[in-house]
Amino acid sequence: MQIRVSEEAMNWFKEEVGVEAGQSIQFYSQMYGTSPVQEKFSLAFTIDHEPDDVAVETVKEGITFYIKEKDVWFFDGHDLSIDYNQSNDEIEFNYIKP
Repeated sequence: MQIRVSEEAMNWFKEEVGVEAGQSIQFYSQMYGTSPVQEKFSLAFTIDHEPDDVAVETVKEGITFYIKEKDVWFFDGHDLSIDYNQSNDEIEFNYIKP
């Protein structure tokens, strides 16, 4: 499993969320909403300073993007690609089967 973050999404995280080098962003499942990979569950994120129990991570511009072991099931074997949707001015999650 891999996490990919586009340059545009990276800029969104820095400008809209205020994340800086040395910080981490954790992606996790939540029990409402829906996604292409899990019915009745959606993906959320939070800023974290000390990641633990990391299953997969990628570091870009000094910022760590990661998923904990307990949330790997959510992705059902898919990679996570994070892009920026200019028309909605928000990030979007894409799930890619390797």
